[in-house]
Amino acid sequence: MNDAEDRWFGGFRGALGFLTVAGGAAAPVPAATAWFPLVGLLVGCTIGVVWWAAALAFPPAVAAGVVVAADLALTGMLHLDGLADSADGLLPPLPRDRRLAIMRSPEVGAFGVAAVVTTLGLRWAALAALVGPDGNVPAQRVLLLGGLWAASRALMAGTLLLLPYARPQGGLAARFRSGPDGPPVPGLAVVLPGVGLAAVACAIGLGAPGLVALGAGLLVAAGVVVLAVRRLGGFTGDVLGAAGLLCETAGLVVATAWR
Repeated sequence: MNDAEDRWFGGFRGALGFLTVAGGAAAPVPAATAWFPLVGLLVGCTIGVVWWAAALAFPPAVAAGVVVAADLALTGMLHLDGLADSADGLLPPLPRDRRLAIMRSPEVGAFGVAAVVTTLGLRWAALAALVGPDGNVPAQRVLLLGGLWAASRALMAGTLLLLPYARPQGGLAARFRSGPDGPPVPGLAVVLPGVGLAAVACAIGLGAPGLVALGAGLLVAAGVVVLAVRRLGGFTGDVLGAAGLLCETAGLVVATAWR
């Protein structure tokens, strides 16, 4: 394996290790950001297959619960933790330095608890509602989840590459921006193909309504990022997790309008 192949394989492993529990420990490298959307697609399709299989054995509500749990297990609850910390730091009226301190604290406050409970409840309800009238999950809807999950990771990558980091001292997510392995790929070179990949998957998964769901998810996630930039001066790893999780959730909820 030459240096270029090793660098790109290391990028895929870095993205897999950061976004899931499947990749093993891997140092963050700038090349990893290019793989975020593909890893998101793989995660979403894996969860989609679990959903399809669970619906064959269980009622819709139970199958939806299995899927929510499987997603949390596969992602190591990293994004859920980011949602809780972001809600505690971004929503209350606080000075900027206090917001960052709260987001770094391991404790979860009322805003975080409310955000987590609401989001998990919406994900569970949406997945249960999207089961077909025969009690099964249409096979193509596996790709709907793949598309939404790919879009959430594309937005994470774009935020990483295009916006400032909120903590002057840096952090884990900031290590994907630059390092000894070279500069990251241009942000739009990741975001545009990533969103395109997500659009194709969502269109196959639910037709034109899948594209509407995708747009709603990206709009909600972008709102989270804008709020973070206004209140923190940039993003943090927690903000990435919150934006990604809410992108998926909003997309699933909007998709239920065409169940």
